[in-house]
Amino acid sequence: MTLTTAPLPTLMVVPTGIGCEIGGFAGDALPSARLLAAASGCLITHPNVINGASLYWRDPRIHYVEGYALDRFASAAWGLRPRRSQRIGLLLDAGIESDLLLRHRQVAEGCRASLGLDINAVVSTDEPLGVHLAAGPSGTSWGTLDRPDALLRAAERLKAAGSTAIAVVARFPDDHTSEALTAYRHGSGVDVLAGAEAVISHLLVRHLKMPCAHAPALAALPLDIDLDPRAAGEELGYTFLACVLVGLSRAPDLLDLSSGCSIAPDDLVSEQLGAVVVPDGALGGEAVLACLERDVPVIAVSNPGMLSVTAEALDVGPQVLKASSYAEAAGLLVALREGLAIASLVRPLPSLRELK
Repeated sequence: MTLTTAPLPTLMVVPTGIGCEIGGFAGDALPSARLLAAASGCLITHPNVINGASLYWRDPRIHYVEGYALDRFASAAWGLRPRRSQRIGLLLDAGIESDLLLRHRQVAEGCRASLGLDINAVVSTDEPLGVHLAAGPSGTSWGTLDRPDALLRAAERLKAAGSTAIAVVARFPDDHTSEALTAYRHGSGVDVLAGAEAVISHLLVRHLKMPCAHAPALAALPLDIDLDPRAAGEELGYTFLACVLVGLSRAPDLLDLSSGCSIAPDDLVSEQLGAVVVPDGALGGEAVLACLERDVPVIAVSNPGMLSVTAEALDVGPQVLKASSYAEAAGLLVALREGLAIASLVRPLPSLRELK
C-alpha cells in the first residue's frame, strides 16, 4: 500500500535499562522501528531502540536522537535539523587497555574505509572515567561516573576541533559470571550496561547540545550455546561502536529554541508531532508526559518490562490508545496519518450521542 498523505512525525520510545521484551536487547526493536517508520513516514527515536552492536539499518525516515535530546524535543525546548552528514569525533576512555583500544580505533577506521563515514578526530580522556554499574529498587539498571570532568574536557576538545557529533567509548566493568549478565544473554533479564550508558550520553548532550551516543568497551564474552537470539547482535565482534558511528553519521542537529534560532522548512519541532509510541508500562518518562500534556496521541504497546507506569496508574486512560503489538501500533499510525477516526475501526460502533 502506498500512502499519499504527508508524513506523521512520530516518537518511538523504549526506555533504556528496563528489560522490555522488545527493545531491551541488542537492537531487537529495529524491525518494529522500521515498521513504524514505514507507517508514519517520519520516526524519531533514540539509540536504545536501533543500536545493535555490529548491526544497524539505515533508513532516511528514522531520525537518531539521543534520549536526553529526545526529551528536550518533546518538551518543545529543542528542535531537530536533518543533516546529510555529521563530522564525528571519537572520544576514548583512558581506562581502556591498549589491545581493546586498538580494536575500537580499527572499527572507526573500518567505518571510514567501508562506509565512507566522516570521522575527523580521536581524543582520549586525561583520566580514566571510572564507570560503576548499579541497579535500582525496581530492577532497572543505572550507574555512576568517577570523572565526569574528564569526559567533558575531552568532548570540548573534539568540539573545538570541528566535530559536529561525538561517539564516546567508556571502559565498563567485566563480570562474565554475574547472574544479571547470564539472565540477559538468556533473554530474561535487564541490560546491566544500559543505565550507565544513558548517564554518559545524557551528560554530554546536555553540556554540548550536539548529537552524542555511547558504546561500552568490554572484554569478549565466552561462547554461550543457549544464547537468546535477541542478544546475539552483541556476539559478532569485539566492540559495540559500529552502530553508534553509523547512527551518528546522519543524526539531526539539535536546535536550542530558547536561543531565538530561525526554523528552516525541513526542521522538526514538537508542534508537528502526530503520535508517540511507548511500552504500556513506561508512560512516566519526560517525553511521554510532555506529549500527554499537549494532547499528542499516545499509543501504548504491550511490551512488558520492569516498570508498571500505565495509563490507569496515571489516570490518563481516555487519552491513550492501546495496541497489543507494534504491528497493531503501525495500523493505528496509518489511521492517524490518513485522518481516520480510530473509533470507526472498532466494533460495535456506538451511536452518535445527542446533546441535551
